[in-house]
Amino acid sequence: MKNALQNKRSKPVAVWLMVGVFMIVVQIILGGITRLTDSGLSITEWKPLLGTFPPTNEAQWNEAFNGYKQIAQFKHLHSYFTLDDFKNIFFWEWLHRNWGRLIGIVFAVPFIIFLAQKRFTKDMVIPMIILFLLGGLQGLIGWLMVQSGLNDDNLYVSHIRLSIHFIAAVGLLVYTWWFALRLMVNKEERMINLPLKNLLGWIIALLVVQLVYGAFMAGLKAALIAPTWPDINGSYLPNVISYQGRQHSFLSSLVNNPIAVHFVHRNLAYLLTLLIFIWSIKAARQKNSSLFNTIKWIPLLLVLAQVGLGIATVLTSIKKVPQRWGVFEWNAQAHQVVAILLLLSLISVFFLYTKQHSAAPKAAGLSY
Repeated sequence: MKNALQNKRSKPVAVWLMVGVFMIVVQIILGGITRLTDSGLSITEWKPLLGTFPPTNEAQWNEAFNGYKQIAQFKHLHSYFTLDDFKNIFFWEWLHRNWGRLIGIVFAVPFIIFLAQKRFTKDMVIPMIILFLLGGLQGLIGWLMVQSGLNDDNLYVSHIRLSIHFIAAVGLLVYTWWFALRLMVNKEERMINLPLKNLLGWIIALLVVQLVYGAFMAGLKAALIAPTWPDINGSYLPNVISYQGRQHSFLSSLVNNPIAVHFVHRNLAYLLTLLIFIWSIKAARQKNSSLFNTIKWIPLLLVLAQVGLGIATVLTSIKKVPQRWGVFEWNAQAHQVVAILLLLSLISVFFLYTKQHSAAPKAAGLSY
């Protein structure tokens, strides 16, 4: 009876968290569109409150456009832009920032209502506070990323800061998803299989590294550097130390050399596919959870789709046309979305593994 009452009390909280998960996924998609349309540097000021409203008259639009004209991206890449061109890229950055503000509201207002209704147990309060802190931190990281491109030298934002911004968003998403799973999944659905859990843990860790390299690929425009497959500009093992006359140390090249980043990203994809295939074959023998049986093949299907989209993205990168949304952009955006879905599917399966059945999981703790 107590558990039934607890489930009834926490169900709205679980729905609220799932809405948050959806909104964060949309925010990541908007971030991808912002990057693919070169919109991220169109707003050169950070106004957490006043920035909610776009320019409303010609004078304000010209003021915003003049700010954009001061940076290298306009001077060396978009000097042909008219005010209408600027308005197009401004829209995506403005929407991206305001969707983030909306997420904050969607988290804050129900939190206050649920707090008043006493739907939270004591051990749920701290994770909730952490959620708010992660959300606020994400906004700050985003602005620090934008700042790296607001100068006379850089055409784009720092790929390092871009990766930090992306991984912070992914961390917020996973944290919220895990929190929701704790409230939605019955403990009877959880299983014991330490070897498979450990293998899955390594796969998830490797996928996080792969997501970082995906952000490096995006920030360095590395798909355009080597639009070939299965080779990289005619060679499987390219020269990863030198690029365009610049010499890098081996470790530096793994972060800053587009060819090296491209090589690592591709081969991590092959390794992840192999490991997920091995895990799936082993997991096929496990049938003691109906939920697990339903979702255990999803990671393999998604990783195969992800590899296919990655190849398509590379091969169609040569078709990229400035300020046009075409086949390359569709492939690149789908590639990012499937990567997020792959991570969530792996987290979901990992959640179903437990150390023991006898102890019921806490309703809101985020670690077991």
